[in-house]
Amino acid sequence: MVLITRWFAQHKLDKPVRAAAAVAGTLLVVSVLLPACTPQETADDRLTVAVTLQPQAAFVEAVGGDLVRSVVMVPPGASPHTYEPTPDQMVQLSKARVYVKVGTPVEFELAWMSRLTEMNRDMLVVDCSGGISLIEAGEADQPDSTPPGAAEAHGHAGADPHIWLSVRNAKIMVENICAGLVMVDPANEDYYRANCNRYSDELAQLDEELTERLRPFAGKSFIVFHPSFGYFARDYHLVQVAVEQGGAEPDAQYMMRLIETARANDIRVVFVAPQVSARSAEVIAAEIGGTVVVIDPLARDYIPNMRAIADALLRAL
Repeated sequence: MVLITRWFAQHKLDKPVRAAAAVAGTLLVVSVLLPACTPQETADDRLTVAVTLQPQAAFVEAVGGDLVRSVVMVPPGASPHTYEPTPDQMVQLSKARVYVKVGTPVEFELAWMSRLTEMNRDMLVVDCSGGISLIEAGEADQPDSTPPGAAEAHGHAGADPHIWLSVRNAKIMVENICAGLVMVDPANEDYYRANCNRYSDELAQLDEELTERLRPFAGKSFIVFHPSFGYFARDYHLVQVAVEQGGAEPDAQYMMRLIETARANDIRVVFVAPQVSARSAEVIAAEIGGTVVVIDPLARDYIPNMRAIADALLRAL
C-alpha cells in the first residue's frame, strides 16, 4: 500500500488522484495476496529477477531455469524509449531479489533506474554491459556513399545502447547474469553455471552460423528506421543506415539523401521495428520501388529471433 502511494506521489499527482490510486493500490495488493491464502495452492519460492527488456528475460530464464521467475519492465509491444511502469509492475519489483539492467543509455533506465532501486533497496543490480566493448551511436552507420550527417541520424547520444543485438555481446550478458544469480543464491551455483555454459554454447553456434551466412555480403548496406543494429552490423561487417534523425522523424532534405543512398547501393528494403511508426519508411520504400519489412529488436525468444533477423537481412541483401 505504501509502495503504491509513494509511486504515485513521485509522479506529483493531485490529492483526489492519489486517493483513488490508494484505493486501487489496496485492491491490487489484496488481489496479489489472496492467492497465497488459498490452502490448495503453494507459494512460488522461485527467485524473482526483474529485467528491463524481453531479450534479457530469455537470458535470465536460460541460466536460472526452474529456479527463477522473470519480471519484464518494458512489456511486449512497448518502446523502451517512452514506456513508464505500472503500479502492478512496481509491486512485482518490490519482490525482486535481482534487477538485471542493460547498463547502456536505454531511455527507460535513464529515466527510471534510480526510482526502481529506491523502491527495492535490497535487490542486487546486475549490469549486463560489464565487459562489453561499446560503440558510439552512429559508429556503424557510415558507408562511403552515405550522405553527410548519417552518423548523427542515430536516436541516441554517446554509446549505442542496443548491445543485446550482438550475439557475441549476448554471451557476455549471460555470463554477467550468471554471476549475479550465483551471488544471491550460492547454494545453486553449479546449476546456474551448467545452464550458463549450455546456453553460451548455443550462442557460439549461432554466431558461427550467422558469420558464415553473412560473410558473402560484407560491406553491404541496409536501411533501418531506428538504428538498433549497430552491434549486429559491426559483428558481420555490414553497414547500417538509419532513417531517424536524433530520435525523431527525418526532415525532407535528409529523406532525399537517404533515397539517393538507397538507389546508389541498390537497397530495396527498409526495415522497421514493430514498436515504431513505419510512415517515413513507407515513403522511402515507395520512392525506391521497395518494401517495408518488420524485424523485432525486442523479441523474447532470442535465438530464433536472431535467426529471423538474419534471414530478413539475407533476403534484402
